[in-house]
Parts: sequence; C-alpha cells; structure tokens
Amino acid sequence: MNKPHRTLLPSALAAAVLLALAGTAAAQDNTSGNASTTPAKAKQLQTVIVTGTRSSDRTVSSSLTPIDVVSAQVLQQTGTTDLPTALARIIPSLNFPRPAAADTADTQRPAQLRGLSPDQVLVLVNGKRWHPGAILLNNGVIGRGSQPVDLNTIPLSAIDHIEVLRDGASAQYGSDAIAGVINVILKKGAKGGDVEASGGQYSAGDGRQWLGSANFGIPLNGDKGWLRLALESGNEDHTNRAGPDNRSPAWAALGVNFRQGDPDVHSNNVLLNAQYDFTPGVEFYAFGHYGHRNSTSPAFFRYGMNSPKPNNPLMASVYPDGFLPLENADSYDQSLVAGLRGTINGWRWDVSGNYGGNRVAYETRHSLNYAYLNDFGTTPTVFGDGTLKATQQSFDIDIAKDLRPGWLPNPVTVAFGTEYLRQTYEIVAGDLPSWYVGTSGKPGGAQGFAGWQPANAVNAARHDVAEYLDFETNLTDKLGASLAVRHEDYSDFGSTTSGALSARYDFTDSFALRGSASTGFRAPALGQEYFSQISSLFYGNGALPGLPAGIYNRGLVPVGSQIATLLGAEPLKAEKSRNFTLGAVWNPTDALNLSLDVYQIDIDNRIALSGAISTTTPAVVAYLAANGITNLDYSSVNYFTNAANTRTRGVDFVGSYLADLGNAGTLTTTLSANYNQNKVTSVKPNPAVLDTLGVVGFARLSRQDIKGYLANSSPRSKLIWSEQYDIGNWGFTGTLTRYGRYTSYVSSLASYNPTKGVVDQTFSPKWILDLAGNYRWQNWTFTLGVDNALNVHPDKNIANNTNNGTLPYSTFSPFGYNGAYAYGKVRYSW
Repeated sequence: MNKPHRTLLPSALAAAVLLALAGTAAAQDNTSGNASTTPAKAKQLQTVIVTGTRSSDRTVSSSLTPIDVVSAQVLQQTGTTDLPTALARIIPSLNFPRPAAADTADTQRPAQLRGLSPDQVLVLVNGKRWHPGAILLNNGVIGRGSQPVDLNTIPLSAIDHIEVLRDGASAQYGSDAIAGVINVILKKGAKGGDVEASGGQYSAGDGRQWLGSANFGIPLNGDKGWLRLALESGNEDHTNRAGPDNRSPAWAALGVNFRQGDPDVHSNNVLLNAQYDFTPGVEFYAFGHYGHRNSTSPAFFRYGMNSPKPNNPLMASVYPDGFLPLENADSYDQSLVAGLRGTINGWRWDVSGNYGGNRVAYETRHSLNYAYLNDFGTTPTVFGDGTLKATQQSFDIDIAKDLRPGWLPNPVTVAFGTEYLRQTYEIVAGDLPSWYVGTSGKPGGAQGFAGWQPANAVNAARHDVAEYLDFETNLTDKLGASLAVRHEDYSDFGSTTSGALSARYDFTDSFALRGSASTGFRAPALGQEYFSQISSLFYGNGALPGLPAGIYNRGLVPVGSQIATLLGAEPLKAEKSRNFTLGAVWNPTDALNLSLDVYQIDIDNRIALSGAISTTTPAVVAYLAANGITNLDYSSVNYFTNAANTRTRGVDFVGSYLADLGNAGTLTTTLSANYNQNKVTSVKPNPAVLDTLGVVGFARLSRQDIKGYLANSSPRSKLIWSEQYDIGNWGFTGTLTRYGRYTSYVSSLASYNPTKGVVDQTFSPKWILDLAGNYRWQNWTFTLGVDNALNVHPDKNIANNTNNGTLPYSTFSPFGYNGAYAYGKVRYSW
C-alpha cells in the first residue's frame, strides 16, 4: 500500500468538516445515504428508498446500509450523454474505463463497482432485473471473462433518479449482487416533460457528438393512468490518439495508420413507462425499451507492400498500401416488464412478467481473407462474422405487509415471494469466408476479427426457481434491524442459499452506526458456460510435434465440451461471497451530512479464463486418442474455470454541505472518496490430469490475472469534489476528480527476454476538472461546459507496451485518453 493512500480518506473527512464549518462547502446527490442536488436538503433526507429494503417507509436518512441517491439533475450536470460515464463521475467506487481496439469490449464497455467484475453488480430498472448483454469480454480488458449488463441501453432522458446500494444484496435479489445494486428509477406521471439538443467535440478536433432527446407524459382516461415516453437519437464520431510506427524513419514516413480511441456510434432508443388504476386497490404497470446501436471500431493496421517489411503479396491486388480492418457491431436491445400490484387488507402484492434480450450481429469491414483469396482468386472485403443472442424471462410474485405484534414496539415488515427465471444464450455461425482456412498455409479467417465457425454455434438455456423471506423493523426507537434469506435452484449448477443481517443504532438524532453481514453468490453466466471462439491455422509437416500437416484450432472452448472435460475442465460452480460492512452516519445539521463505511468482501470460486493448454505433445495426443478423440483438430485450448479466491477491502466516504447565502444564492458541495484493495488470496491447483500428462506452461490464472485484472489494474483510490453554485437564473458546476494509481502487468515474465527491460507499468494519479455553466430563462435552459478542462491525459505506455509507438495509451485508463471535451446544450421544459 502506498503511503499517500493511507492519508487520503482521513484528509478527505477533515476537509469536508472544515469546509462545512467555514460555511464554504456544499453538495451533490450522493449519500450514504445523504446527499442532494437541491436546496431542499431536509426534504431530500426524507425521500423513501426502494432498494435494499421492502419496507414502505424506509428513507435515505434512516437506511440500514450505504446507498447513494443520484438525481436526474446531477446526471445531466456531468455533461456526458451515456449513463455509465455519468455514474463514474458521481460515484467514486464505480470505474468505467474506455478500452479501444479491443474487439467486442468497444461495443459494450464494462463498468465496475468496488473493483469487482462487471457481472458482480446487479442492475435493476424500477426494481426489476435487467437483462445481460450478449457480448462476453474475452480480450485483455477490465472485466475480462464477464458477460455484463449494457448500461448504455438505458437513456438518460428517461431517468428520474438512481439508487446505488453499496452492499451485497443476493439475499434480497439473487445472483450478481455481490458488489452491490444499481437500481434505475424511471420518470413517471403525465405532467411535465422536456426536449433537449446537445453537441460537442474534443479539443483535438475529432469525436464530434450530437444527441437529441425528448421525454413527456400522456394522461390515460383522465386521472386513471399515464403513459410516459423517452426518445433519444445520437451520433458519436470516432477519436484517434494513435501514433506513427517508430521502428525507423522509413516506418515513421508511413504516417499514422493505426487507430486508438472511441468507436463511431449511432444509436436510437425508445423507453416507455405506464401505469393504469383498474380499481383503487389494483393498478397495472408496464415499462419497456427498444434500442438500436451501430458501432464501428478498429483492429490493428495491416501494413502493405510499401512498408520496409512488405506484407503478404496476396494483398497487392486488393490493398497494396495496407488496410485497417473495421469491426462493426449492430446491436438490438429490447425489454418489456408488465404486472399488476395492489393492496388487500394491508398486504402489498406485486405480480409481474419480465422479458429482455440483446442481439449483436458482427461484420468485419475493409478486410480480406488471405486463404480464401489464394484458393479462389478473389475475396470479400466485408464479412458476416456471426451473431450473439442473449435473452432473459422471469415471473415474479412479491408480497409484503407491516405487521404489529404486541411484543414489539414498532411494526415489522414481513416480505416473501418467489421468482422463476429463464435465460438463453445463442451463437449463430458467420458466413464461410469469414472463417475459411483452406489447406494452403495462408492465414485464414477475416483479418481483424474472424467469424464464428459452425463448431461454435450453440443454443443453450437454463432456468432457476427462487424463494425469499424478509423481516425488517425498528426493535427500539434507536435500533433498526433486518433479516433476509433467499434460496435458489438453478438447473445447471444446483441450489444455493444466501442470508443477510443488517442493523443500525441511532445514538442521537444526528449520529448513528450501521453494519451488515451477508452471504451472496453469482451464477456462472451462460456465456461463460457456452461461449467459444476458435481461430484456425494450417500447420505443415513438423510444425506440431507428433501431428501430421493440417488445419488445427486454438482458442476458447465450452467448459462442457469433450476436449475441455478430458483436459480437466469441470462444470462451473457459483461464485460465493461473504460481505461485511460497518459504517457511521453523522448529520449534525440539515445542511451537513457525513458518512464513512468500511467493507470486506471475500469471494470463493472466482470464474476466469484459464491459460492455454497445448494438445500436441505425444502424451496428450495418445491420451485423447484413447478417449475417443482420434482426429485431433486442436493445437491448444483454454476454458472457463473456478480459478481463485479473492478478498476486497475498502472504505467509502461521502460528505455534503448546503450553504444558504441568502441573496447571494446557494453553494452546494460534495466531497466523496473510495479506497479499494483487491487481492487474489489463493489459486486452485492445476487439474490433476494435466500434471499426469506432463503439460507444462499451463496455469489456472496468469500473472496478468492475479496481479492485474483481479487486483491492481483498476485505480485503488478515487476522490470526487463537486461544487454547485446557484444564483438567480444562473448555475455553475465544478467537479474535480482524482484517479489513483493502477498497474498494467504482462501475462508471464518467463515469456519475455530480460534485455527488453521493464514490461509492467504503474500509472500515476491524475486530476480531472469538469466545468459547466447554465442560464435559465422562462422554460429554457442553456448550458456550456468543458469536461477535462485542463486537457489531462494518462501517462503514456512505456516503449515495450506501445506496439512500436502506434498505441501510446493503456486500455485501463479510468477516464480515457481523448483529452478535453467542450459541449453545449439547449433544453426546453414544461
């Protein structure tokens, strides 16, 4: 641990108190939950929350667990047009890197909470489980191996507020809630609406963006119900921070041919939210989303015949000066939730059905297939690579009532329910030219991104039945407590039970201690069980010892495939967690709110990608042949495995203060920070069969996984200081964010020649300043802002990690590397 980190949070706490006492501080809409973006601070503290509780009257100020409430106003003040970027600028424990040239990760970027995997945070919309994306991240990016929810599918214009529960919640909600819960609450009602247009670009002159949005309500049958619509359409041009090849002046003379930056994106979203009262005690509700996002990102540039080291002469007839393959992802996202809810004799009931799905079709453009060109004399330049599909359906029954037993001084909320969940995952193979290899020995498959082969095609499904029971009450006027237990039974890996106990003791009206202990789990994603991606190569005689010349595959195979099972793969088990949180809340005045929460999360059976297993040694060839695989078509394989146990320790701090300056306006300050340390505590031993066969060089987890992806490639610390000053029709916002150190590691030091020098790299902390001002005139609001106003960039990669200077920045950067972004907005509200 670095010494500066030891003093970061105490210093932050002291700074917040001093600012408050000096009357110079103010706030935002975090909490812990207590922060607001409006002058009505005391009123905000009484806002009823719905996340992490099934009580009908639990408020932010009395929450038993740490929770942030982020309003639509704060989301808009961040300047960005996408939800995960906005949340990362508000919640210090949330990380949203911007990988580039990383295949599928460019299309659905992952978001982390508390440095854990993106699929270890549960996403809800109006309290209902949101579906995962179809993409499984299998490249060298944060979240490697996960199949996360795509937060970008939820339009900002539809959001009323967001509740972020920073505590394990599997006992309340089931799988995925190990790191916490993000619950997006949609706008409702027939009244009000707005239309907004925004646009901007980066100071480097690229990455131009525009977005048009509208949200409005429509009454249904008088005051019986309402329908609310949110519409968005936007476009983002790509950015490029690549450099020239620096191997020699001759290479540099070719100019900048690579691309490193954000992809081109065009998106359209429609989200509806509706409610209709059938009777005073029964209401129908529904909300749904349809979205389309088309994005194009680059692969690595292929040099042509004009380079100092001429490439394959076959390209001369198609791209004599080389080519940059482009990977196009056409993503369609849809969801619909519908249900009935009401009250009978004090019993609150809710019955709902939920469908969600994501379909992503891939094309490789501006490319070629050398083997296909060699064998047929021609090649497509656009390849249909295949399609990924993921769906989720659920049926939920939730029942709750506030009972009043005579032996308790306060009502006790009793809640119970059940859920049926069905999930599917499908891979549709690409067109033959996208993966064709032939027997010539020429490189096969579309350059940049080869398509999924028929052997990859799969259509899998599973189901789960869950039951839960919750109790929550104030045992005394000072002591509140809750107890929850949930049982799940999955058709693919079996059953599991989770429990949670939370308590809070209010020593005074302004000071309280709170704590929780819980167990949790994450079911292995269907993508982790069934996803595969194979690259095929032709090997000549003698290239693979013990094998004849021919086409051989290498790559990721399903954990249940015959070859994976023979080489030590086992059915995936659920990840299991133990969460502990202890915190303090101090609200000495309605204007000043402070909280500090420390936590520890132990996770067993973390699921990760294994190392590559060579299948070409005589012992392995003979073993596979003896078990029925006589026509071996693999040179190496890897698969998903329950690889390791990890421990996460950290602390969250939130301080906010509202200064009412009278005729001089109001000043609202928030100071929030997170320190987070992840560590791999143990790695499972290699499968015994591999040791018996004498397989060398294999590891369940690589050095890059152990030290990097699961530990130190995300910033350990993050601090956000935000000021909001309002006077008359004017408003000004300034946010200063400090991103702490993070480190990039290589997979294995043994694979590098020591003469190459340092290959690991630790990136220094950076401060990012965002500024915005707005003017309100009648129903209009005009905004001008600059994100990263000081044009700060992360440290450049060391020479060994730049691909000869062409890729100067790390994909792990928590704030990207595009530089300053200037934007303007115009909004009309009614």
